[in-house]
Amino acid sequence: MASTSGAGSGVADGRIRSHTSAMYSDSQSLIREIRKSVTMMKDIAVHLERDERIEMVKDLEDGVVQLLAASDECMHLSEAIQSIGDELEPGPEPTNFKKKFDEEIAKSKARSSSHTQNQSLLRHFREAIWHVHHAGQPMPGDEQEDIVMTSTQCNLLNVTCPLSGKPVTELAEPVRSMDCKHIYDKKAIMQYLKSKTTRGQCPVAGCPKILKAQRVLCDPFLLIEIDEVLSMSKRNARPDEIEDFTALDEDD
Repeated sequence: MASTSGAGSGVADGRIRSHTSAMYSDSQSLIREIRKSVTMMKDIAVHLERDERIEMVKDLEDGVVQLLAASDECMHLSEAIQSIGDELEPGPEPTNFKKKFDEEIAKSKARSSSHTQNQSLLRHFREAIWHVHHAGQPMPGDEQEDIVMTSTQCNLLNVTCPLSGKPVTELAEPVRSMDCKHIYDKKAIMQYLKSKTTRGQCPVAGCPKILKAQRVLCDPFLLIEIDEVLSMSKRNARPDEIEDFTALDEDD
């Protein structure tokens, strides 16, 4: 068969999208489970550090490093699967899927910044251990400003939607670009992308990325990261609340 009919091509296209969607969902589920495991290991390591069981803490950190490396590879594979499902158009010639996957994985790795989500997770793990015996002190080699920034911003690239101006933590439907990682209010960004005058460029000042509606979505980590920021904000507010109540008692 040297050619493919229009109907046959449409069926093949549908099957490819269906299979890549299922594979993408499975890989995202695996990444979520890795993240949950890392969080659990961090909590265990904190308890072990309090008991000064240093060797066990080190073993847990080594395990976290290995898990995050596996998560990185899974993330690249996941992005490659999604790209193939979105962009592949079957033609008369057989598709070399291995070559295509290798190309898309290479593109995914090239897009990755030096400060990935997983590096931030490892940073949070080490911070939690360090603060057991050094609360309020910067880790060796860090400035206090960096510690505060990491602790309050987590992995969110922007803290307000560039279109609505609302804080990311207050958005009813937050979504994130899979290409530049900026976060938006879903309704606002979809209306923006439909406008004929925007050309689809990311509305964050200075970002050169051109957005595609199918690549702006609520990825598996976004809601988790927003919850983490909210939790951190509440923890950071507690000392002030205690201090305020103490001051009131003293006045009485």
